[in-house]
Amino acid sequence: MPMQMYKPGQGKYSRLGTLFAVVITVAIGCYRLYEMLNASDLNFLITALVPAAIFAVLSGLTLWLMNKPAVADFLIAAEGELKKVNWSSRKEVAVSTFVVIIVVLLMAVLLGTTDFVFQLVFQKLIG
Repeated sequence: MPMQMYKPGQGKYSRLGTLFAVVITVAIGCYRLYEMLNASDLNFLITALVPAAIFAVLSGLTLWLMNKPAVADFLIAAEGELKKVNWSSRKEVAVSTFVVIIVVLLMAVLLGTTDFVFQLVFQKLIG
């Protein structure tokens, strides 16, 4: 019996994005495992096949989980909610970023000045 996709036309991008992120994470972990096993004096078959088998099993498990109704419904709903978000324009983001940078610089100057004044006061008090 071939595996059929649950609600195939819905949540395409959230499912693919999640699957891609998990598979990349598993691939990086398996590569690190391969490097660790390669550093030891183990047989090449063990060094190469153990990470490959773990990658295959975890990738298959992830693909299976993406097709479970509870997970698929959550990802479909998440994608639907993201479509409702009112994203800021490029100009709004640029202005907000500029304001944040200015406030951070002003706070840094204020805290630096306060620190310098306290340092002078305590040096005079202590001797």
